[in-house]
Amino acid sequence: MKKLLLLVVMSIGLSVKAAKPNIVFYFIDDLGWTDVSFMGSKYYETPHVDQLSREGMKFMDAYACAPNCAPSRACLMSGLYGPRHGVYTVANSDRGQAKFRKLVPIKNTTELAGRFVTMAETLKSAGYVTASMGKWHLGDDPTTQGFDVNIAGKHWGSPSGGGYHSPYNYPNLVTEEKGEYLTDRLGQEACKFIEKNKDKPFFLYLTHYAVHTPIQSKPELKAKYQKKTPVGGHKNAAYAGMIESMDDSIGAVQATLKKLKLDDNTIVVFFSDNGGHGAVTSNAPLRGSKGMLYEGGIREPLVVKWPGVTKAGSTCREPVIGVDFYPTFMEAAGIKRPKKLKLDGLSFVPCLKDASASLGREALYWHFPAYLQGYTARHGAFRTTPAAAIRVGDWKLIEFFEDGELELYNLKEDLSEGNNLAAKMPDKAKELHASMLKWRKATKAPVPTEKNPRYDPKAKYIPRVRK
Repeated sequence: MKKLLLLVVMSIGLSVKAAKPNIVFYFIDDLGWTDVSFMGSKYYETPHVDQLSREGMKFMDAYACAPNCAPSRACLMSGLYGPRHGVYTVANSDRGQAKFRKLVPIKNTTELAGRFVTMAETLKSAGYVTASMGKWHLGDDPTTQGFDVNIAGKHWGSPSGGGYHSPYNYPNLVTEEKGEYLTDRLGQEACKFIEKNKDKPFFLYLTHYAVHTPIQSKPELKAKYQKKTPVGGHKNAAYAGMIESMDDSIGAVQATLKKLKLDDNTIVVFFSDNGGHGAVTSNAPLRGSKGMLYEGGIREPLVVKWPGVTKAGSTCREPVIGVDFYPTFMEAAGIKRPKKLKLDGLSFVPCLKDASASLGREALYWHFPAYLQGYTARHGAFRTTPAAAIRVGDWKLIEFFEDGELELYNLKEDLSEGNNLAAKMPDKAKELHASMLKWRKATKAPVPTEKNPRYDPKAKYIPRVRK
Protein backbone atom coordinates (compact mmCIF):
# COMPACT_ATOMS: atom_id res chain seq x y z
CA MET A 1 0.00 0.00 0.00
CA LYS A 2 2.79 2.41 0.88
CA LYS A 3 4.65 1.75 -2.38
CA LEU A 4 1.42 2.22 -4.36
CA LEU A 5 0.77 5.57 -2.71
CA LEU A 6 4.29 6.72 -3.48
CA LEU A 7 3.92 5.72 -7.14
CA VAL A 8 0.71 7.72 -7.35
CA VAL A 9 2.38 10.76 -5.81
CA MET A 10 5.33 10.41 -8.18
CA SER A 11 3.11 10.28 -11.26
CA ILE A 12 1.24 13.36 -10.10
CA GLY A 13 4.43 15.19 -9.18
CA LEU A 14 5.99 14.60 -12.60
CA SER A 15 2.97 16.14 -14.26
CA VAL A 16 3.41 19.46 -12.46
CA LYS A 17 4.94 21.92 -14.92
CA ALA A 18 5.36 24.94 -12.65
CA ALA A 19 8.69 25.35 -10.91
CA LYS A 20 8.40 23.79 -7.49
CA PRO A 21 9.49 25.98 -4.60
CA ASN A 22 12.37 24.79 -2.47
CA ILE A 23 11.44 24.16 1.17
CA VAL A 24 13.70 24.91 4.12
CA PHE A 25 12.28 23.85 7.49
CA TYR A 26 14.12 25.04 10.61
CA PHE A 27 12.86 22.82 13.43
CA ILE A 28 14.25 23.91 16.80
CA ASP A 29 14.17 21.65 19.83
CA ASP A 30 12.57 22.85 23.10
CA LEU A 31 12.44 26.51 22.05
CA GLY A 32 9.79 28.38 24.03
CA TRP A 33 7.15 30.73 22.59
CA THR A 34 8.98 33.88 23.70
CA ASP A 35 12.55 32.57 23.43
CA VAL A 36 13.18 34.71 20.35
CA SER A 37 13.35 38.49 20.11
CA PHE A 38 10.52 38.84 17.61
CA MET A 39 8.18 37.17 20.11
CA GLY A 40 9.19 39.46 22.94
CA SER A 41 12.42 38.34 24.59
CA LYS A 42 14.56 41.24 25.75
CA TYR A 43 17.41 38.97 26.84
CA TYR A 44 17.92 36.39 24.09
CA GLU A 45 19.23 37.77 20.78
CA THR A 46 17.99 36.38 17.48
CA PRO A 47 18.66 38.97 14.74
CA HIS A 48 18.55 36.53 11.83
CA VAL A 49 15.25 34.94 12.84
CA ASP A 50 13.92 38.43 13.55
CA GLN A 51 14.83 39.37 9.99
CA LEU A 52 12.99 36.28 8.77
CA SER A 53 9.89 37.40 10.67
CA ARG A 54 10.12 40.84 9.06
CA GLU A 55 10.36 39.26 5.62
CA GLY A 56 7.64 36.67 6.20
CA MET A 57 4.48 35.95 8.18
CA LYS A 58 4.39 35.47 11.94
CA PHE A 59 1.82 33.12 13.46
CA MET A 60 0.61 33.89 16.97
CA ASP A 61 -1.45 30.72 17.52
CA ALA A 62 0.82 27.96 16.25
CA TYR A 63 0.98 24.64 18.06
CA ALA A 64 3.07 21.51 18.32
CA CYS A 65 1.06 18.29 18.33
CA ALA A 66 2.54 17.18 21.64
CA PRO A 67 4.36 18.70 24.62
CA ASN A 68 7.60 16.79 24.05
CA CYS A 69 9.96 15.78 21.27
CA ALA A 70 9.26 12.41 19.66
CA PRO A 71 5.46 12.56 19.36
CA SER A 72 5.62 16.10 18.02
CA ARG A 73 8.04 14.95 15.32
CA ALA A 74 6.04 11.81 14.51
CA CYS A 75 2.94 13.92 13.92
CA LEU A 76 4.88 16.40 11.79
CA MET A 77 6.40 13.75 9.55
CA SER A 78 3.29 11.59 9.18
CA GLY A 79 0.70 14.36 9.08
CA LEU A 80 -1.28 12.29 11.61
CA TYR A 81 -2.32 12.82 15.21
CA GLY A 82 -0.80 10.59 17.90
CA PRO A 83 -3.54 7.93 18.11
CA ARG A 84 -2.89 7.05 14.45
CA HIS A 85 0.76 6.10 14.98
CA GLY A 86 1.02 5.47 18.72
CA VAL A 87 4.02 7.70 19.43
CA TYR A 88 2.70 9.50 22.49
CA THR A 89 5.79 10.45 24.46
CA VAL A 90 9.56 9.99 24.72
CA ALA A 91 10.74 6.53 25.80
CA ASN A 92 8.41 4.73 28.20
CA SER A 93 5.02 6.10 29.24
CA ASP A 94 5.29 5.13 32.91
CA ARG A 95 7.87 7.71 33.87
CA GLY A 96 8.17 8.95 37.44
CA GLN A 97 7.81 6.93 40.64
CA ALA A 98 5.23 4.15 40.47
CA LYS A 99 3.83 4.85 43.95
CA PHE A 100 2.45 8.19 42.69
CA ARG A 101 0.85 6.88 39.47
CA LYS A 102 -2.85 6.11 39.91
CA LEU A 103 -3.20 4.52 36.45
CA VAL A 104 -1.31 2.18 34.17
CA PRO A 105 -0.56 4.42 31.17
CA ILE A 106 -0.98 3.42 27.54
CA LYS A 107 2.11 1.70 26.19
CA ASN A 108 4.19 3.97 24.01
CA THR A 109 5.65 3.35 20.55
CA THR A 110 9.13 4.82 20.21
CA GLU A 111 9.57 4.75 16.42
CA LEU A 112 7.45 5.94 13.51
CA ALA A 113 6.47 2.75 11.70
CA GLY A 114 7.60 2.28 8.11
CA ARG A 115 4.03 1.85 6.88
CA PHE A 116 3.40 5.58 7.18
CA VAL A 117 4.13 7.68 4.11
CA THR A 118 6.11 10.60 5.45
CA MET A 119 6.24 14.17 4.28
CA ALA A 120 9.77 13.51 3.01
CA GLU A 121 8.69 10.47 1.01
CA THR A 122 5.90 12.41 -0.65
CA LEU A 123 8.17 15.31 -1.56
CA LYS A 124 10.91 12.96 -2.78
CA SER A 125 8.45 11.10 -5.00
CA ALA A 126 7.44 14.45 -6.49
CA GLY A 127 11.01 15.23 -7.53
CA TYR A 128 12.53 16.84 -4.45
CA VAL A 129 16.01 16.10 -3.12
CA THR A 130 15.53 15.62 0.61
CA ALA A 131 17.90 16.06 3.55
CA SER A 132 17.55 15.65 7.30
CA MET A 133 20.25 17.42 9.27
CA GLY A 134 20.28 17.02 13.03
CA LYS A 135 17.83 15.36 15.36
CA TRP A 136 15.63 12.57 13.98
CA HIS A 137 14.36 10.72 17.08
CA LEU A 138 11.87 8.55 15.16
CA GLY A 139 14.02 5.49 14.49
CA ASP A 140 17.53 4.55 13.55
CA ASP A 141 17.86 6.24 10.16
CA PRO A 142 15.77 8.92 8.39
CA THR A 143 16.91 7.63 4.99
CA THR A 144 14.46 4.76 5.50
CA GLN A 145 11.66 7.34 5.70
CA GLY A 146 12.21 9.38 2.55
CA PHE A 147 15.40 11.36 3.10
CA ASP A 148 18.21 11.15 0.56
CA VAL A 149 20.71 12.62 2.99
CA ASN A 150 21.09 12.11 6.73
CA ILE A 151 23.55 14.15 8.74
CA ALA A 152 23.73 13.36 12.47
CA GLY A 153 20.27 11.82 12.73
CA LYS A 154 19.54 8.66 14.69
CA HIS A 155 17.20 7.54 17.48
CA TRP A 156 18.85 9.95 19.92
CA GLY A 157 16.72 12.65 21.47
CA SER A 158 19.65 14.79 22.61
CA PRO A 159 23.30 15.18 21.61
CA SER A 160 25.31 12.04 22.24
CA GLY A 161 28.80 11.65 23.60
CA GLY A 162 30.29 14.99 24.58
CA GLY A 163 27.15 16.93 23.81
CA TYR A 164 27.44 20.02 21.62
CA HIS A 165 31.24 20.20 21.70
CA SER A 166 33.42 17.88 19.65
CA PRO A 167 34.75 15.25 19.60
CA TYR A 168 31.56 13.49 18.59
CA ASN A 169 30.46 10.66 16.35
CA TYR A 170 27.21 10.93 14.43
CA PRO A 171 26.03 9.29 11.21
CA ASN A 172 27.92 11.05 8.41
CA LEU A 173 29.30 13.55 10.89
CA VAL A 174 32.45 12.54 12.74
CA THR A 175 34.74 15.08 14.35
CA GLU A 176 37.54 13.72 16.50
CA GLU A 177 39.33 16.96 17.26
CA LYS A 178 38.12 19.36 19.94
CA GLY A 179 36.73 22.80 19.27
CA GLU A 180 33.81 22.31 16.89
CA TYR A 181 30.30 23.30 17.97
CA LEU A 182 27.51 21.01 16.74
CA THR A 183 25.01 23.76 15.92
CA ASP A 184 27.58 25.55 13.76
CA ARG A 185 28.50 22.35 11.94
CA LEU A 186 24.90 21.48 11.12
CA GLY A 187 24.44 24.93 9.64
CA GLN A 188 27.56 24.45 7.53
CA GLU A 189 26.35 21.07 6.28
CA ALA A 190 23.00 22.64 5.38
CA CYS A 191 24.77 25.28 3.29
CA LYS A 192 26.78 22.60 1.49
CA PHE A 193 23.61 20.68 0.70
CA ILE A 194 21.97 23.77 -0.80
CA GLU A 195 25.02 24.57 -2.91
CA LYS A 196 25.19 21.01 -4.20
CA ASN A 197 21.49 20.88 -5.10
CA LYS A 198 20.88 24.46 -6.21
CA ASP A 199 19.63 23.34 -9.61
CA LYS A 200 16.99 20.95 -8.23
CA PRO A 201 13.97 21.43 -5.99
CA PHE A 202 15.03 20.50 -2.47
CA PHE A 203 13.54 19.92 0.96
CA LEU A 204 15.98 20.76 3.74
CA TYR A 205 14.89 19.67 7.22
CA LEU A 206 17.39 21.42 9.47
CA THR A 207 16.30 19.90 12.77
CA HIS A 208 18.69 21.27 15.35
CA TYR A 209 19.44 19.44 18.58
CA ALA A 210 19.61 22.93 20.04
CA VAL A 211 18.31 24.13 22.37
CA HIS A 212 17.69 20.77 24.07
CA THR A 213 19.69 19.83 27.16
CA PRO A 214 22.55 19.58 27.97
CA ILE A 215 22.77 23.36 28.26
CA GLN A 216 26.15 23.93 26.63
CA SER A 217 27.05 27.20 25.00
CA LYS A 218 30.20 28.42 23.37
CA PRO A 219 32.21 29.89 26.27
CA GLU A 220 32.46 33.32 24.68
CA LEU A 221 28.70 33.55 24.18
CA LYS A 222 27.98 32.44 27.72
CA ALA A 223 30.33 35.16 28.95
CA LYS A 224 28.52 37.70 26.79
CA TYR A 225 25.14 36.97 28.33
CA GLN A 226 26.48 36.81 31.85
CA LYS A 227 27.07 40.55 31.46
CA LYS A 228 23.44 41.20 30.49
CA THR A 229 20.63 41.96 32.91
CA PRO A 230 18.00 39.18 33.09
CA VAL A 231 14.59 40.19 31.78
CA GLY A 232 11.19 38.57 32.22
CA GLY A 233 12.48 35.27 33.55
CA HIS A 234 15.03 34.93 30.76
CA LYS A 235 18.33 34.74 32.60
CA ASN A 236 20.28 31.58 31.73
CA ALA A 237 23.45 32.80 30.00
CA ALA A 238 24.44 29.41 28.59
CA TYR A 239 20.96 28.87 27.16
CA ALA A 240 21.07 32.35 25.63
CA GLY A 241 24.36 31.47 23.98
CA MET A 242 22.81 28.31 22.53
CA ILE A 243 19.97 30.37 21.10
CA GLU A 244 22.41 32.81 19.50
CA SER A 245 24.34 29.95 17.87
CA MET A 246 21.07 28.53 16.56
CA ASP A 247 20.25 31.94 15.14
CA ASP A 248 23.69 32.26 13.55
CA SER A 249 23.25 28.92 11.77
CA ILE A 250 19.97 30.14 10.31
CA GLY A 251 21.66 33.34 9.23
CA ALA A 252 24.28 31.31 7.38
CA VAL A 253 21.65 29.27 5.53
CA GLN A 254 19.62 32.37 4.65
CA ALA A 255 22.76 34.04 3.32
CA THR A 256 23.48 30.98 1.16
CA LEU A 257 19.98 31.09 -0.33
CA LYS A 258 20.43 34.75 -1.20
CA LYS A 259 23.94 34.26 -2.58
CA LEU A 260 22.72 31.50 -4.90
CA LYS A 261 19.65 33.55 -5.90
CA LEU A 262 17.34 30.86 -4.54
CA ASP A 263 15.66 33.06 -1.99
CA ASP A 264 12.74 34.10 -4.21
CA ASN A 265 11.72 30.49 -4.86
CA THR A 266 12.17 29.06 -1.39
CA ILE A 267 9.59 28.56 1.34
CA VAL A 268 11.28 29.03 4.71
CA VAL A 269 9.70 27.82 7.96
CA PHE A 270 10.90 28.45 11.51
CA PHE A 271 9.17 26.35 14.19
CA SER A 272 9.73 24.53 17.50
CA ASP A 273 8.75 21.02 18.56
CA ASN A 274 7.42 21.85 22.04
CA GLY A 275 7.54 24.46 24.79
CA GLY A 276 10.59 25.66 26.62
CA HIS A 277 12.24 23.65 29.42
CA GLY A 278 10.78 25.03 32.64
CA ALA A 279 14.02 24.70 34.59
CA VAL A 280 15.95 26.65 31.96
CA THR A 281 13.70 29.37 30.55
CA SER A 282 10.43 31.13 31.23
CA ASN A 283 7.41 30.62 28.99
CA ALA A 284 5.56 33.59 30.51
CA PRO A 285 2.93 34.83 29.89
CA LEU A 286 2.01 31.24 29.08
CA ARG A 287 1.30 28.73 31.82
CA GLY A 288 3.38 25.57 32.03
CA SER A 289 6.36 24.34 30.05
CA LYS A 290 7.69 21.39 28.08
CA GLY A 291 5.78 18.25 29.04
CA MET A 292 2.43 19.94 29.76
CA LEU A 293 -0.74 20.52 27.76
CA TYR A 294 -1.00 24.07 29.06
CA GLU A 295 -0.04 26.67 26.45
CA GLY A 296 3.55 26.84 27.66
CA GLY A 297 4.07 23.24 26.60
CA ILE A 298 2.53 23.34 23.14
CA ARG A 299 2.30 26.91 21.76
CA GLU A 300 5.28 27.66 19.51
CA PRO A 301 6.93 30.50 17.62
CA LEU A 302 6.25 30.12 13.90
CA VAL A 303 7.38 32.15 10.91
CA VAL A 304 6.73 31.27 7.27
CA LYS A 305 8.34 33.19 4.44
CA TRP A 306 7.17 32.48 0.91
CA PRO A 307 8.21 35.29 -1.43
CA GLY A 308 5.39 36.42 -3.66
CA VAL A 309 2.82 34.76 -1.40
CA THR A 310 3.29 35.87 2.20
CA LYS A 311 3.18 39.58 2.97
CA ALA A 312 6.35 40.83 4.61
CA GLY A 313 5.88 41.66 8.26
CA SER A 314 2.37 40.23 8.43
CA THR A 315 0.79 38.46 11.40
CA CYS A 316 -1.70 35.59 11.30
CA ARG A 317 -3.88 34.66 14.27
CA GLU A 318 -5.53 31.60 12.76
CA PRO A 319 -4.67 28.50 14.85
CA VAL A 320 -2.38 26.03 13.03
CA ILE A 321 -0.73 22.84 14.27
CA GLY A 322 2.11 20.47 13.38
CA VAL A 323 0.02 18.09 11.24
CA ASP A 324 -0.83 21.03 8.95
CA PHE A 325 2.63 21.32 7.41
CA TYR A 326 2.35 18.13 5.36
CA PRO A 327 -0.75 19.17 3.36
CA THR A 328 0.54 22.75 3.19
CA PHE A 329 3.78 21.67 1.53
CA MET A 330 1.88 19.40 -0.83
CA GLU A 331 -0.32 22.27 -1.99
CA ALA A 332 2.63 24.63 -2.28
CA ALA A 333 4.50 22.07 -4.41
CA GLY A 334 1.47 21.40 -6.62
CA ILE A 335 1.13 17.79 -5.44
CA LYS A 336 -2.38 16.42 -5.55
CA ARG A 337 -3.19 14.23 -2.59
CA PRO A 338 -3.95 10.59 -3.44
CA LYS A 339 -7.34 9.54 -2.11
CA LYS A 340 -5.79 6.80 0.02
CA LEU A 341 -3.26 9.11 1.68
CA LYS A 342 -4.80 9.96 5.02
CA LEU A 343 -3.76 13.22 6.67
CA ASP A 344 -5.25 14.83 9.76
CA GLY A 345 -4.09 18.37 9.10
CA LEU A 346 -5.29 21.19 6.87
CA SER A 347 -3.29 23.15 4.35
CA PHE A 348 -2.88 26.69 5.60
CA VAL A 349 -1.84 28.06 2.20
CA PRO A 350 -4.99 30.27 2.33
CA CYS A 351 -3.52 31.92 5.44
CA LEU A 352 -0.17 32.42 3.74
CA LYS A 353 -1.95 34.26 0.94
CA ASP A 354 -4.19 36.24 3.30
CA ALA A 355 -3.34 36.54 7.00
CA SER A 356 -7.00 37.09 7.85
CA ALA A 357 -8.18 33.87 6.18
CA SER A 358 -10.05 31.25 8.19
CA LEU A 359 -9.49 27.53 7.69
CA GLY A 360 -12.94 26.65 9.01
CA ARG A 361 -11.42 24.04 11.25
CA GLU A 362 -13.60 22.21 13.76
CA ALA A 363 -10.93 21.86 16.46
CA LEU A 364 -7.33 21.16 17.38
CA TYR A 365 -6.57 18.05 19.46
CA TRP A 366 -3.90 16.70 21.78
CA HIS A 367 -3.78 13.20 23.30
CA PHE A 368 -1.15 12.36 25.91
CA PRO A 369 -2.04 9.14 27.79
CA ALA A 370 1.30 9.02 29.61
CA TYR A 371 3.14 10.26 32.68
CA LEU A 372 6.05 12.69 32.74
CA GLN A 373 7.96 13.17 35.96
CA GLY A 374 8.49 16.66 37.31
CA TYR A 375 11.86 18.37 37.15
CA THR A 376 11.23 21.37 39.39
CA ALA A 377 9.77 21.56 42.90
CA ARG A 378 6.67 23.35 41.62
CA HIS A 379 5.79 20.40 39.38
CA GLY A 380 5.48 17.95 42.24
CA ALA A 381 5.81 14.30 41.22
CA PHE A 382 4.70 14.94 37.64
CA ARG A 383 4.71 17.66 35.04
CA THR A 384 1.64 15.96 33.70
CA THR A 385 -0.44 12.91 34.41
CA PRO A 386 -2.28 11.26 31.47
CA ALA A 387 -4.36 13.95 29.78
CA ALA A 388 -5.95 15.27 26.60
CA ALA A 389 -6.86 18.69 25.28
CA ILE A 390 -9.00 20.35 22.63
CA ARG A 391 -9.15 23.88 21.28
CA VAL A 392 -12.32 25.16 19.59
CA GLY A 393 -12.16 28.82 18.61
CA ASP A 394 -10.98 30.74 21.66
CA TRP A 395 -11.97 27.92 24.01
CA LYS A 396 -9.68 25.22 25.34
CA LEU A 397 -10.55 22.19 27.47
CA ILE A 398 -8.09 19.89 29.25
CA GLU A 399 -9.14 16.51 30.63
CA PHE A 400 -7.02 14.66 33.19
CA PHE A 401 -7.66 10.92 33.04
CA GLU A 402 -6.71 10.00 36.61
CA ASP A 403 -9.82 11.62 38.06
CA GLY A 404 -11.75 12.92 35.06
CA GLU A 405 -11.11 16.54 36.04
CA LEU A 406 -11.92 19.11 33.35
CA GLU A 407 -10.33 22.53 33.01
CA LEU A 408 -11.89 25.12 30.71
CA TYR A 409 -10.19 28.32 29.56
CA ASN A 410 -10.98 31.21 27.25
CA LEU A 411 -7.61 31.86 25.62
CA LYS A 412 -8.63 35.21 24.18
CA GLU A 413 -9.36 36.59 27.64
CA ASP A 414 -7.03 34.37 29.67
CA LEU A 415 -3.94 33.39 27.71
CA SER A 416 -2.18 32.43 30.94
CA GLU A 417 -4.88 29.85 31.76
CA GLY A 418 -5.32 31.13 35.28
CA ASN A 419 -9.11 31.06 35.45
CA ASN A 420 -10.67 27.60 35.16
CA LEU A 421 -14.27 28.17 33.98
CA ALA A 422 -15.40 24.52 34.00
CA ALA A 423 -17.54 24.92 37.13
CA LYS A 424 -18.97 28.30 36.08
CA MET A 425 -19.70 27.23 32.50
CA PRO A 426 -20.57 23.51 32.65
CA ASP A 427 -22.49 23.60 29.36
CA LYS A 428 -19.46 24.94 27.46
CA ALA A 429 -17.22 22.36 29.14
CA LYS A 430 -19.67 19.61 28.21
CA GLU A 431 -19.82 20.86 24.62
CA LEU A 432 -16.03 20.76 24.17
CA HIS A 433 -15.78 17.43 25.97
CA ALA A 434 -18.36 15.93 23.63
CA SER A 435 -16.28 17.07 20.65
CA MET A 436 -13.20 15.54 22.24
CA LEU A 437 -14.97 12.23 22.82
CA LYS A 438 -16.21 12.20 19.23
CA TRP A 439 -12.68 12.70 17.92
CA ARG A 440 -11.33 10.12 20.33
CA LYS A 441 -13.78 7.57 19.01
CA ALA A 442 -12.97 8.40 15.39
CA THR A 443 -9.22 8.02 15.91
CA LYS A 444 -9.53 5.08 18.32
CA ALA A 445 -7.52 7.02 20.86
CA PRO A 446 -6.76 4.79 23.87
CA VAL A 447 -7.51 6.11 27.34
CA PRO A 448 -5.84 4.57 30.41
CA THR A 449 -8.36 3.14 32.87
CA GLU A 450 -6.49 0.29 34.57
CA LYS A 451 -5.64 1.03 38.21
CA ASN A 452 -1.97 0.87 39.10
CA PRO A 453 -1.50 -1.79 41.82
CA ARG A 454 1.70 -0.10 42.94
CA TYR A 455 0.00 3.22 43.64
CA ASP A 456 0.28 4.34 47.27
CA PRO A 457 -2.27 7.01 48.23
CA LYS A 458 -0.38 7.66 51.46
CA ALA A 459 2.94 8.34 49.77
CA LYS A 460 4.25 11.88 50.10
CA TYR A 461 6.32 13.47 47.40
CA ILE A 462 9.61 14.96 48.61
CA PRO A 463 11.38 17.08 45.97
CA ARG A 464 14.98 16.21 45.34
CA VAL A 465 17.42 18.89 46.44
CA ARG A 466 20.20 19.36 43.91
CA LYS A 467 23.51 20.52 45.29
